[in-house]
Amino acid sequence: MNCGQINFGMSRRDFFGRFGLGLGGVALFDLLRGDLFAGPQSAPINPFQGILKEPHFPAKAKRIIYLFMAGGPSQLDLFDYKPLLNQRNGEGLPDSVRMGQRLTGMTGYQATFPMAGSLFKFAQHGKCGAWVSDLLPNTAKMVDDLCFVKSAFTEAINHDPAITFFQTGSQLAGRPSMGAWLSYGLGSANENLPAFVVLISKDRIDQPLYARLWGNGFLPSIHQGVQFRSGKDPVLYLQNPEGISGASRRKLLDRLAELQTLQAQDLGDPEINDRVAQYEMAYRMQTSVPEVMDLSKEPDSVFELYGKEAKNPGSFAANCLLARRMAERNVRFIQLYHPGWDQHGNLPKAIKRQCEDVDQASYALITDLKQRGMLDDTLVVWGGEFGRTNYSQGKLTKDDYGRDHHPRCFTVWMTGAGIKPGFSYGATDEFGYNVSENPVHVHDLQATILHQLGIDHTRLTYRSQGRDYRLTDIAGNVVKAILS
Repeated sequence: MNCGQINFGMSRRDFFGRFGLGLGGVALFDLLRGDLFAGPQSAPINPFQGILKEPHFPAKAKRIIYLFMAGGPSQLDLFDYKPLLNQRNGEGLPDSVRMGQRLTGMTGYQATFPMAGSLFKFAQHGKCGAWVSDLLPNTAKMVDDLCFVKSAFTEAINHDPAITFFQTGSQLAGRPSMGAWLSYGLGSANENLPAFVVLISKDRIDQPLYARLWGNGFLPSIHQGVQFRSGKDPVLYLQNPEGISGASRRKLLDRLAELQTLQAQDLGDPEINDRVAQYEMAYRMQTSVPEVMDLSKEPDSVFELYGKEAKNPGSFAANCLLARRMAERNVRFIQLYHPGWDQHGNLPKAIKRQCEDVDQASYALITDLKQRGMLDDTLVVWGGEFGRTNYSQGKLTKDDYGRDHHPRCFTVWMTGAGIKPGFSYGATDEFGYNVSENPVHVHDLQATILHQLGIDHTRLTYRSQGRDYRLTDIAGNVVKAILS
Protein backbone atom coordinates (compact mmCIF):
# COMPACT_ATOMS: atom_id res chain seq x y z
CA MET A 1 0.00 0.00 0.00
CA ASN A 2 1.36 3.33 -1.07
CA CYS A 3 0.58 5.62 1.83
CA GLY A 4 1.91 8.56 -0.14
CA GLN A 5 -1.24 8.46 -2.35
CA ILE A 6 -3.69 8.63 0.52
CA ASN A 7 -5.31 11.98 1.32
CA PHE A 8 -5.43 11.86 5.11
CA GLY A 9 -7.23 15.22 5.09
CA MET A 10 -10.33 13.67 3.47
CA SER A 11 -13.10 12.83 5.92
CA ARG A 12 -15.10 9.62 5.77
CA ARG A 13 -18.10 11.64 4.59
CA ASP A 14 -16.10 13.30 1.81
CA PHE A 15 -14.78 9.93 0.64
CA PHE A 16 -18.17 8.29 0.32
CA GLY A 17 -19.72 11.49 -1.05
CA ARG A 18 -17.15 11.75 -3.84
CA PHE A 19 -17.27 8.06 -4.62
CA GLY A 20 -21.07 7.77 -4.71
CA LEU A 21 -21.79 10.99 -6.56
CA GLY A 22 -19.04 10.27 -9.04
CA LEU A 23 -20.86 7.10 -10.06
CA GLY A 24 -24.08 9.12 -10.28
CA GLY A 25 -22.39 11.58 -12.60
CA VAL A 26 -21.23 8.75 -14.87
CA ALA A 27 -24.76 7.39 -14.99
CA LEU A 28 -26.12 10.83 -15.88
CA PHE A 29 -23.53 11.26 -18.60
CA ASP A 30 -24.59 7.94 -20.11
CA LEU A 31 -28.18 9.13 -20.09
CA LEU A 32 -27.36 12.41 -21.78
CA ARG A 33 -25.50 10.54 -24.51
CA GLY A 34 -28.82 8.87 -25.37
CA ASP A 35 -28.32 5.35 -23.99
CA LEU A 36 -32.02 5.12 -23.15
CA PHE A 37 -32.49 1.47 -24.02
CA ALA A 38 -29.88 -0.21 -21.86
CA GLY A 39 -30.77 -3.38 -19.99
CA PRO A 40 -32.37 -3.23 -16.55
CA GLN A 41 -29.11 -3.67 -14.66
CA SER A 42 -27.29 -0.92 -16.52
CA ALA A 43 -30.17 1.54 -16.97
CA PRO A 44 -29.14 5.02 -15.72
CA ILE A 45 -31.22 7.14 -13.37
CA ASN A 46 -33.45 9.66 -15.12
CA PRO A 47 -32.90 13.01 -13.38
CA PHE A 48 -36.51 13.99 -14.18
CA GLN A 49 -38.00 10.86 -12.62
CA GLY A 50 -39.72 11.47 -9.30
CA ILE A 51 -38.47 10.10 -6.01
CA LEU A 52 -41.62 7.96 -5.78
CA LYS A 53 -41.37 4.91 -8.02
CA GLU A 54 -45.16 4.88 -8.00
CA PRO A 55 -47.85 6.89 -6.19
CA HIS A 56 -48.75 5.86 -2.65
CA PHE A 57 -52.22 4.91 -3.90
CA PRO A 58 -54.15 5.14 -7.19
CA ALA A 59 -54.30 8.75 -8.36
CA LYS A 60 -57.42 10.50 -9.61
CA ALA A 61 -55.45 13.40 -11.07
CA LYS A 62 -52.59 13.33 -13.55
CA ARG A 63 -52.02 17.07 -13.48
CA ILE A 64 -53.06 20.31 -11.75
CA ILE A 65 -54.05 23.68 -13.14
CA TYR A 66 -54.01 26.19 -10.29
CA LEU A 67 -55.72 29.51 -11.02
CA PHE A 68 -54.35 31.73 -8.26
CA MET A 69 -56.15 35.04 -7.75
CA ALA A 70 -53.38 37.01 -6.05
CA GLY A 71 -54.54 39.79 -3.74
CA GLY A 72 -57.50 38.11 -2.06
CA PRO A 73 -60.86 38.04 -3.92
CA SER A 74 -63.86 39.21 -1.92
CA GLN A 75 -65.89 36.10 -1.17
CA LEU A 76 -68.71 38.34 0.04
CA ASP A 77 -69.10 39.86 -3.43
CA LEU A 78 -68.65 36.64 -5.38
CA PHE A 79 -69.79 33.43 -3.65
CA ASP A 80 -70.68 33.84 0.03
CA TYR A 81 -74.15 35.41 0.00
CA LYS A 82 -74.91 37.28 3.23
CA PRO A 83 -78.23 39.18 3.03
CA LEU A 84 -77.84 40.26 6.67
CA LEU A 85 -74.99 42.55 5.64
CA ASN A 86 -77.28 44.35 3.21
CA GLN A 87 -80.02 44.58 5.84
CA ARG A 88 -77.62 46.10 8.37
CA ASN A 89 -75.48 48.03 5.90
CA GLY A 90 -73.60 50.84 7.64
CA GLU A 91 -74.10 49.51 11.17
CA GLY A 92 -71.03 48.83 13.27
CA LEU A 93 -69.68 45.30 13.42
CA PRO A 94 -70.70 43.84 16.81
CA ASP A 95 -67.82 43.16 19.19
CA SER A 96 -69.35 39.74 19.84
CA VAL A 97 -68.66 38.81 16.20
CA ARG A 98 -65.13 40.14 15.96
CA MET A 99 -64.14 38.86 19.42
CA GLY A 100 -60.99 41.00 19.47
CA GLN A 101 -59.45 39.22 16.49
CA ARG A 102 -56.33 40.62 14.90
CA LEU A 103 -56.72 43.26 12.17
CA THR A 104 -54.19 44.71 9.76
CA GLY A 105 -52.61 48.11 10.34
CA MET A 106 -54.80 49.48 7.56
CA THR A 107 -58.06 49.17 9.51
CA GLY A 108 -56.94 48.30 13.03
CA TYR A 109 -57.11 51.95 14.07
CA GLN A 110 -60.46 52.80 12.49
CA ALA A 111 -62.88 54.39 14.93
CA THR A 112 -65.74 52.27 13.56
CA PHE A 113 -66.18 49.15 11.43
CA PRO A 114 -69.30 49.74 9.30
CA MET A 115 -70.67 46.53 7.85
CA ALA A 116 -70.81 46.64 4.04
CA GLY A 117 -73.38 44.68 2.10
CA SER A 118 -72.54 43.76 -1.47
CA LEU A 119 -73.70 46.03 -4.28
CA PHE A 120 -73.96 43.01 -6.53
CA LYS A 121 -76.98 40.77 -6.91
CA PHE A 122 -76.81 37.11 -5.97
CA ALA A 123 -78.86 34.23 -7.34
CA GLN A 124 -78.89 30.46 -7.05
CA HIS A 125 -77.74 28.49 -10.07
CA GLY A 126 -77.68 24.94 -11.39
CA LYS A 127 -79.22 21.85 -9.89
CA CYS A 128 -77.02 22.32 -6.81
CA GLY A 129 -78.44 25.79 -6.13
CA ALA A 130 -75.06 27.43 -5.55
CA TRP A 131 -75.13 31.16 -4.85
CA VAL A 132 -73.06 33.26 -7.28
CA SER A 133 -73.13 37.02 -7.83
CA ASP A 134 -73.86 38.67 -11.15
CA LEU A 135 -70.15 39.50 -11.44
CA LEU A 136 -69.53 35.93 -12.61
CA PRO A 137 -72.27 34.96 -15.10
CA ASN A 138 -70.16 32.34 -16.84
CA THR A 139 -68.96 30.75 -13.62
CA ALA A 140 -72.62 30.55 -12.62
CA LYS A 141 -73.28 28.35 -15.67
CA MET A 142 -70.86 25.65 -14.49
CA VAL A 143 -71.64 25.45 -10.77
CA ASP A 144 -72.77 21.83 -11.16
CA ASP A 145 -69.17 21.00 -12.06
CA LEU A 146 -67.65 22.90 -9.14
CA CYS A 147 -67.02 22.19 -5.47
CA PHE A 148 -67.11 25.36 -3.36
CA VAL A 149 -65.09 25.26 -0.14
CA LYS A 150 -66.63 28.18 1.74
CA SER A 151 -64.81 27.66 5.02
CA ALA A 152 -61.17 28.05 4.02
CA PHE A 153 -59.01 29.91 6.54
CA THR A 154 -55.40 30.86 7.19
CA GLU A 155 -53.32 32.53 9.90
CA ALA A 156 -51.48 34.91 7.57
CA ILE A 157 -52.97 38.39 7.42
CA ASN A 158 -50.72 40.15 4.88
CA HIS A 159 -50.05 39.31 1.25
CA ASP A 160 -46.49 38.11 1.17
CA PRO A 161 -46.69 35.59 4.02
CA ALA A 162 -50.20 34.53 2.95
CA ILE A 163 -49.27 33.81 -0.68
CA THR A 164 -46.03 32.18 0.42
CA PHE A 165 -48.04 29.98 2.81
CA PHE A 166 -50.40 28.82 0.07
CA GLN A 167 -47.60 28.15 -2.37
CA THR A 168 -45.02 26.58 -0.05
CA GLY A 169 -46.75 25.55 3.17
CA SER A 170 -44.82 28.10 5.22
CA GLN A 171 -45.21 31.83 5.79
CA LEU A 172 -41.41 32.15 5.74
CA ALA A 173 -39.60 32.30 2.42
CA GLY A 174 -37.25 29.54 1.37
CA ARG A 175 -39.40 26.40 1.32
CA PRO A 176 -40.13 24.47 -1.90
CA SER A 177 -43.30 25.42 -3.73
CA MET A 178 -46.16 22.96 -4.29
CA GLY A 179 -45.23 22.45 -7.92
CA ALA A 180 -41.63 21.72 -6.93
CA TRP A 181 -42.83 19.12 -4.40
CA LEU A 182 -44.91 17.42 -7.08
CA SER A 183 -42.01 17.46 -9.54
CA TYR A 184 -39.76 15.98 -6.85
CA GLY A 185 -42.30 13.31 -5.96
CA LEU A 186 -43.72 12.33 -9.33
CA GLY A 187 -41.24 13.67 -11.85
CA SER A 188 -42.09 14.82 -15.35
CA ALA A 189 -44.54 13.09 -17.69
CA ASN A 190 -43.08 14.88 -20.72
CA GLU A 191 -39.32 14.85 -21.25
CA ASN A 192 -39.54 17.86 -23.58
CA LEU A 193 -41.35 20.25 -21.23
CA PRO A 194 -40.84 21.16 -17.57
CA ALA A 195 -42.94 19.38 -14.98
CA PHE A 196 -43.83 22.77 -13.45
CA VAL A 197 -44.79 25.81 -15.54
CA VAL A 198 -45.81 29.30 -14.38
CA LEU A 199 -47.92 31.84 -16.33
CA ILE A 200 -48.63 35.37 -15.04
CA SER A 201 -51.31 37.68 -16.39
CA LYS A 202 -49.71 40.77 -17.87
CA ASP A 203 -50.89 44.30 -17.00
CA ARG A 204 -52.24 43.15 -13.64
CA ILE A 205 -49.09 43.38 -11.55
CA ASP A 206 -50.51 45.66 -8.85
CA GLN A 207 -48.27 43.89 -6.34
CA PRO A 208 -45.03 42.00 -6.96
CA LEU A 209 -44.95 38.25 -7.36
CA TYR A 210 -41.59 36.85 -6.38
CA ALA A 211 -39.91 34.01 -8.28
CA ARG A 212 -39.42 32.21 -4.97
CA LEU A 213 -43.18 31.49 -5.02
CA TRP A 214 -42.42 28.88 -7.68
CA GLY A 215 -38.93 28.10 -6.42
CA ASN A 216 -37.42 24.77 -5.46
CA GLY A 217 -36.28 25.84 -1.98
CA PHE A 218 -33.95 23.16 -0.65
CA LEU A 219 -35.03 20.61 -3.27
CA PRO A 220 -32.76 19.99 -6.28
CA SER A 221 -32.96 22.87 -8.73
CA ILE A 222 -34.44 20.77 -11.55
CA HIS A 223 -37.75 20.97 -9.68
CA GLN A 224 -38.18 24.76 -9.73
CA GLY A 225 -40.99 26.24 -11.82
CA VAL A 226 -40.23 27.65 -15.25
CA GLN A 227 -41.96 30.93 -16.08
CA PHE A 228 -43.37 31.20 -19.60
CA ARG A 229 -43.78 34.77 -20.80
CA SER A 230 -45.68 36.39 -23.61
CA GLY A 231 -43.67 37.85 -26.47
CA LYS A 232 -40.82 36.75 -28.68
CA ASP A 233 -38.94 34.70 -26.05
CA PRO A 234 -41.42 32.75 -23.88
CA VAL A 235 -38.55 31.30 -21.85
CA LEU A 236 -35.57 33.56 -21.22
CA TYR A 237 -32.16 32.55 -22.58
CA LEU A 238 -33.60 29.48 -24.32
CA GLN A 239 -32.63 30.24 -27.91
CA ASN A 240 -29.14 29.91 -29.32
CA PRO A 241 -27.09 33.10 -29.59
CA GLU A 242 -26.62 34.52 -33.06
CA GLY A 243 -24.15 32.43 -35.05
CA ILE A 244 -24.65 29.27 -32.97
CA SER A 245 -26.37 26.38 -34.79
CA GLY A 246 -28.30 23.51 -33.28
CA ALA A 247 -25.47 21.12 -34.14
CA SER A 248 -22.94 23.37 -32.41
CA ARG A 249 -25.19 23.56 -29.35
CA ARG A 250 -25.38 19.75 -29.29
CA LYS A 251 -21.59 19.39 -29.38
CA LEU A 252 -21.23 22.03 -26.67
CA LEU A 253 -23.62 20.17 -24.37
CA ASP A 254 -21.83 16.86 -24.96
CA ARG A 255 -18.46 18.34 -24.04
CA LEU A 256 -19.97 20.24 -21.11
CA ALA A 257 -21.48 17.02 -19.80
CA GLU A 258 -18.06 15.40 -19.87
CA LEU A 259 -16.45 18.26 -17.99
CA GLN A 260 -19.19 18.54 -15.41
CA THR A 261 -19.15 14.79 -14.82
CA LEU A 262 -15.49 15.15 -13.87
CA GLN A 263 -16.33 18.13 -11.69
CA ALA A 264 -19.11 16.19 -9.97
CA GLN A 265 -16.65 13.41 -9.23
CA ASP A 266 -14.18 15.89 -7.78
CA LEU A 267 -16.57 18.05 -5.75
CA GLY A 268 -19.40 15.65 -4.97
CA ASP A 269 -22.04 18.33 -5.57
CA PRO A 270 -25.32 16.85 -6.93
CA GLU A 271 -26.35 20.28 -8.24
CA ILE A 272 -23.74 19.84 -10.98
CA ASN A 273 -25.66 16.88 -12.35
CA ASP A 274 -28.93 18.78 -12.02
CA ARG A 275 -27.43 21.65 -13.99
CA VAL A 276 -26.50 19.34 -16.87
CA ALA A 277 -30.03 17.92 -16.87
CA GLN A 278 -31.44 21.45 -17.09
CA TYR A 279 -29.17 22.27 -20.03
CA GLU A 280 -30.51 19.18 -21.79
CA MET A 281 -34.09 20.15 -21.05
CA ALA A 282 -33.45 23.65 -22.44
CA TYR A 283 -32.07 22.06 -25.61
CA ARG A 284 -35.23 19.99 -26.10
CA MET A 285 -37.43 22.97 -25.22
CA GLN A 286 -36.07 24.89 -28.20
CA THR A 287 -38.49 22.81 -30.26
CA SER A 288 -41.25 22.01 -27.79
CA VAL A 289 -41.84 25.52 -26.40
CA PRO A 290 -42.54 27.28 -29.74
CA GLU A 291 -44.92 24.45 -30.60
CA VAL A 292 -46.94 24.64 -27.39
CA MET A 293 -47.04 28.47 -27.45
CA ASP A 294 -48.27 28.63 -31.05
CA LEU A 295 -52.03 29.22 -30.94
CA SER A 296 -52.38 29.79 -34.69
CA LYS A 297 -53.75 26.31 -35.34
CA GLU A 298 -56.50 26.58 -32.76
CA PRO A 299 -59.91 26.79 -34.50
CA ASP A 300 -62.11 29.88 -34.32
CA SER A 301 -64.52 28.00 -32.09
CA VAL A 302 -61.86 27.82 -29.37
CA PHE A 303 -61.26 31.58 -29.45
CA GLU A 304 -65.02 32.15 -29.33
CA LEU A 305 -65.14 29.97 -26.22
CA TYR A 306 -62.24 31.68 -24.43
CA GLY A 307 -63.11 35.18 -25.62
CA LYS A 308 -61.37 37.82 -27.70
CA GLU A 309 -58.66 38.34 -25.09
CA ALA A 310 -57.40 34.82 -25.81
CA LYS A 311 -55.65 36.28 -28.86
CA ASN A 312 -53.86 38.77 -26.62
CA PRO A 313 -50.62 37.06 -25.47
CA GLY A 314 -50.13 37.24 -21.73
CA SER A 315 -53.78 37.83 -20.88
CA PHE A 316 -55.51 35.52 -18.43
CA ALA A 317 -57.62 34.12 -21.26
CA ALA A 318 -54.57 33.36 -23.40
CA ASN A 319 -52.87 31.76 -20.40
CA CYS A 320 -55.92 29.57 -19.74
CA LEU A 321 -55.78 28.36 -23.34
CA LEU A 322 -52.06 27.70 -22.96
CA ALA A 323 -52.80 25.81 -19.74
CA ARG A 324 -55.10 23.47 -21.65
CA ARG A 325 -52.44 22.94 -24.32
CA MET A 326 -49.83 22.18 -21.64
CA ALA A 327 -52.22 19.82 -19.88
CA GLU A 328 -52.66 17.97 -23.18
CA ARG A 329 -48.88 17.53 -23.22
CA ASN A 330 -48.89 16.22 -19.65
CA VAL A 331 -47.22 19.11 -17.88
CA ARG A 332 -47.60 18.06 -14.25
CA PHE A 333 -48.33 21.40 -12.54
CA ILE A 334 -49.51 24.53 -14.36
CA GLN A 335 -49.67 27.63 -12.17
CA LEU A 336 -51.54 30.72 -13.39
CA TYR A 337 -51.29 33.92 -11.37
CA HIS A 338 -53.83 36.69 -11.87
CA PRO A 339 -52.89 39.62 -9.59
CA GLY A 340 -54.99 42.69 -8.84
CA TRP A 341 -57.59 41.46 -6.33
CA ASP A 342 -56.47 43.70 -3.45
CA GLN A 343 -59.44 46.07 -3.25
CA HIS A 344 -58.99 48.16 -0.10
CA GLY A 345 -60.99 50.91 -1.78
CA ASN A 346 -63.05 51.41 -4.92
CA LEU A 347 -64.00 47.73 -4.73
CA PRO A 348 -67.16 47.75 -6.88
CA LYS A 349 -65.34 49.14 -9.91
CA ALA A 350 -62.06 47.28 -9.42
CA ILE A 351 -63.53 43.83 -8.76
CA LYS A 352 -65.73 44.14 -11.83
CA ARG A 353 -62.63 44.59 -13.98
CA GLN A 354 -60.99 41.56 -12.38
CA CYS A 355 -64.04 39.38 -12.92
CA GLU A 356 -64.26 40.42 -16.56
CA ASP A 357 -60.69 39.17 -16.92
CA VAL A 358 -61.26 35.72 -15.44
CA ASP A 359 -64.93 34.75 -15.66
CA GLN A 360 -65.27 33.69 -19.28
CA ALA A 361 -61.76 32.26 -19.47
CA SER A 362 -62.21 30.11 -16.34
CA TYR A 363 -65.51 28.81 -17.70
CA ALA A 364 -63.90 28.16 -21.08
CA LEU A 365 -61.03 26.22 -19.53
CA ILE A 366 -63.35 23.90 -17.59
CA THR A 367 -65.66 23.47 -20.59
CA ASP A 368 -62.72 22.79 -22.91
CA LEU A 369 -61.22 20.20 -20.59
CA LYS A 370 -64.61 18.56 -20.15
CA GLN A 371 -65.28 18.39 -23.89
CA ARG A 372 -61.90 16.74 -24.44
CA GLY A 373 -62.45 14.19 -21.68
CA MET A 374 -59.59 15.70 -19.66
CA LEU A 375 -61.49 17.02 -16.65
CA ASP A 376 -61.69 13.49 -15.27
CA ASP A 377 -57.93 13.49 -14.60
CA THR A 378 -57.16 17.21 -14.36
CA LEU A 379 -57.61 18.97 -11.02
CA VAL A 380 -58.42 22.69 -11.35
CA VAL A 381 -58.22 25.00 -8.31
CA TRP A 382 -59.42 28.64 -8.17
CA GLY A 383 -58.80 30.99 -5.25
CA GLY A 384 -56.57 33.53 -3.53
CA GLU A 385 -54.48 33.79 -0.37
CA PHE A 386 -57.28 35.00 1.95
CA GLY A 387 -60.67 36.73 1.86
CA ARG A 388 -61.97 40.23 2.56
CA THR A 389 -63.63 41.82 5.59
CA ASN A 390 -67.39 42.21 5.99
CA TYR A 391 -66.85 45.80 7.06
CA SER A 392 -65.68 48.70 4.93
CA GLN A 393 -62.15 49.97 4.99
CA GLY A 394 -62.46 53.72 5.05
CA LYS A 395 -65.66 55.57 4.23
CA LEU A 396 -68.74 53.58 3.25
CA THR A 397 -70.98 55.33 0.72
CA LYS A 398 -74.06 54.37 -1.24
CA ASP A 399 -72.07 53.14 -4.22
CA ASP A 400 -68.53 52.62 -2.94
CA TYR A 401 -66.64 50.70 -0.28
CA GLY A 402 -63.42 48.82 0.25
CA ARG A 403 -62.58 45.65 2.16
CA ASP A 404 -59.46 44.82 4.16
CA HIS A 405 -57.65 41.45 4.31
CA HIS A 406 -59.58 38.73 6.12
CA PRO A 407 -57.88 35.40 6.85
CA ARG A 408 -60.71 34.08 9.05
CA CYS A 409 -62.84 32.75 6.18
CA PHE A 410 -62.91 32.76 2.39
CA THR A 411 -63.97 30.66 -0.59
CA VAL A 412 -61.97 28.42 -2.90
CA TRP A 413 -63.45 26.30 -5.66
CA MET A 414 -62.12 23.08 -7.13
CA THR A 415 -63.23 20.77 -9.93
CA GLY A 416 -62.27 17.61 -11.78
CA ALA A 417 -60.18 14.56 -10.89
CA GLY A 418 -62.39 13.02 -8.23
CA ILE A 419 -63.63 16.23 -6.59
CA LYS A 420 -67.34 16.10 -5.77
CA PRO A 421 -69.19 18.25 -8.37
CA GLY A 422 -72.12 20.55 -7.63
CA PHE A 423 -71.24 20.66 -3.95
CA SER A 424 -70.63 23.28 -1.28
CA TYR A 425 -68.62 22.43 1.82
CA GLY A 426 -68.35 24.45 5.00
CA ALA A 427 -70.13 27.64 5.98
CA THR A 428 -69.57 31.00 7.60
CA ASP A 429 -71.73 32.79 10.16
CA GLU A 430 -74.55 35.10 9.09
CA PHE A 431 -72.15 38.05 9.21
CA GLY A 432 -69.61 36.33 6.93
CA TYR A 433 -66.88 36.92 9.51
CA ASN A 434 -66.11 33.54 11.09
CA VAL A 435 -66.25 29.92 9.96
CA SER A 436 -69.31 28.28 11.51
CA GLU A 437 -69.11 24.83 9.95
CA ASN A 438 -66.35 22.47 8.71
CA PRO A 439 -63.24 24.70 8.77
CA VAL A 440 -60.63 23.92 6.07
CA HIS A 441 -57.09 25.09 6.74
CA VAL A 442 -54.55 25.85 4.02
CA HIS A 443 -52.66 22.66 4.94
CA ASP A 444 -55.91 20.70 4.53
CA LEU A 445 -56.29 22.02 1.00
CA GLN A 446 -52.67 21.14 0.22
CA ALA A 447 -53.07 17.64 1.66
CA THR A 448 -56.21 17.13 -0.45
CA ILE A 449 -54.51 18.28 -3.65
CA LEU A 450 -51.61 15.88 -3.08
CA HIS A 451 -54.06 13.09 -2.25
CA GLN A 452 -55.78 13.43 -5.62
CA LEU A 453 -52.38 12.88 -7.24
CA GLY A 454 -51.92 9.67 -5.28
CA ILE A 455 -49.59 11.16 -2.66
CA ASP A 456 -49.85 10.74 1.10
CA HIS A 457 -48.77 14.21 2.20
CA THR A 458 -47.16 12.83 5.36
CA ARG A 459 -44.87 10.54 3.36
CA LEU A 460 -43.48 12.93 0.74
CA THR A 461 -40.58 14.39 2.72
CA TYR A 462 -37.09 15.77 2.22
CA ARG A 463 -34.32 15.97 4.82
CA SER A 464 -32.64 19.35 5.06
CA GLN A 465 -30.45 20.75 7.84
CA GLY A 466 -31.08 17.78 10.08
CA ARG A 467 -34.87 17.49 9.88
CA ASP A 468 -37.52 16.13 7.54
CA TYR A 469 -39.71 18.67 5.78
CA ARG A 470 -42.95 18.30 3.86
CA LEU A 471 -45.38 20.65 2.11
CA THR A 472 -47.90 20.47 4.96
CA ASP A 473 -45.27 20.84 7.72
CA ILE A 474 -46.71 18.93 10.71
CA ALA A 475 -50.39 19.51 9.97
CA GLY A 476 -53.03 18.95 7.32
CA ASN A 477 -55.89 16.49 6.83
CA VAL A 478 -57.41 15.34 3.56
CA VAL A 479 -60.90 16.84 3.21
CA LYS A 480 -62.58 13.52 2.36
CA ALA A 481 -66.07 15.01 2.36
CA ILE A 482 -65.37 16.82 -0.95
CA LEU A 483 -64.11 13.70 -2.73
CA SER A 484 -66.47 11.76 -4.97
